[in-house]
Amino acid sequence: MRKRNRKKQFWLSFEEERQLRLNAIKVGLSESEYVRSLIMGYHPKEKPSKDFFDLMMELRKIGININQIAKKVNSTGKIDIGYFQYEMDKLNSIVDRMKNEYL
Repeated sequence: MRKRNRKKQFWLSFEEERQLRLNAIKVGLSESEYVRSLIMGYHPKEKPSKDFFDLMMELRKIGININQIAKKVNSTGKIDIGYFQYEMDKLNSIVDRMKNEYL
């Protein structure tokens, strides 16, 4: 049996229909899912761009590198300051870029 068994029809102007379609596409939902989420009080956020996910992947890689540095320091008691500073500079650069673009 269907979960949703109540059908509702309503009329929209051309502009309202266009805006509904655009809003649903922006958040990655169907028009029905978008309307239902609004009815339930949830306002979906726009999907981040591909660039955002690329930056997140770079952050993960930097985190892995920093973790490897920490393991080496723990086992040997020595740190490669140059490599550590390089990774930290990359990290700070990405964080600044994300702040500027997404906040």
